[in-house]
Amino acid sequence: MTATRAETGDRLRDLAVGQLSSVEICAGAGGQALGLEQAGFAHQCLVELDADACQTLRRNRGAQWTVVRADLAEVDGRAFRHADLLSGGVPCPPFSIAGKQLGSQDERDLFPQTLRLIEQASPRAVLLENVPGLAARRFDGYRTQILQRLHALGYETWWNLVQASDHGVPQLRPRFVLVAIRPPWAARFGWPKPSALQITVGEALADLMGSRGWPGASAWSRRAGRIAPTIVGGSTKHGGPDLGPTRARQAWKDLGVDGRGIADHAPGPGHPDGQLPRLTIRMVARLQGFPDTWEFSGGKTAAYRQVGNAFPPPVARALGTGIAAALSGHHARP
Repeated sequence: MTATRAETGDRLRDLAVGQLSSVEICAGAGGQALGLEQAGFAHQCLVELDADACQTLRRNRGAQWTVVRADLAEVDGRAFRHADLLSGGVPCPPFSIAGKQLGSQDERDLFPQTLRLIEQASPRAVLLENVPGLAARRFDGYRTQILQRLHALGYETWWNLVQASDHGVPQLRPRFVLVAIRPPWAARFGWPKPSALQITVGEALADLMGSRGWPGASAWSRRAGRIAPTIVGGSTKHGGPDLGPTRARQAWKDLGVDGRGIADHAPGPGHPDGQLPRLTIRMVARLQGFPDTWEFSGGKTAAYRQVGNAFPPPVARALGTGIAAALSGHHARP
């Protein structure tokens, strides 16, 4: 990370006066980064280990974002000493560590590395998102250890269960979100209020379903008049792309979707009567809140996993707007 540390320092110094800067870890395909960009943050570095996801980030933002492919253990947080925000989608700690001490020898648990980077970088604010399972009682002690460490570093902290559907995403996708902000800016932070905009799967995908002339698109859109179940990214080791286990597939079937796989194309004029259509990567990406211009690298399975594991950009934008408002108060960095 030596070269990256110098490069990141240059990028930080080049920021316009008053512009908010951020660094993202476990960046994935850029869902959170895109939303934070829309909220006014300028990304100085995005760290991600997966090669396809790194290529996705470069493909969509090129020289605008510095993308580093690295394990978190290899990252020196001192490179980011002047960033305003450190954000990321830190993978959920394994259930096997519930009840153990934070930092116990488990390479799958990335919270210890994340806390090390926070201590080294000392950003004004932190935004970390995770699966709702982290809110379970079995993790009470583990969450307490995380908060104690952040309090010792001078942060005020909040956990909250955020629903993607409250922010214009047509999907039942709860995320457990941690926000940490240093005083005096912490006093200005407030969780974003739910949006009045509620979009159904049918409304979101009607044009894509009918893009190749499928005569059943309008009827399908009316049938798909609810929000989607949570889209899952799947394992990186087993199986191809599909919309989840049996229970999830039944929910998709109720919406008129065959959840057993992902299609290469939208249904055309010859789509068999009575056969449910499958979603394409672009359709799934739209249900996650990605713009249609966002391109995903790798094969279909790799692309689907990037989409399925992403933090919806509209949710990140809403959270980022709240954090930006807090950090933009009339207080100088100490």
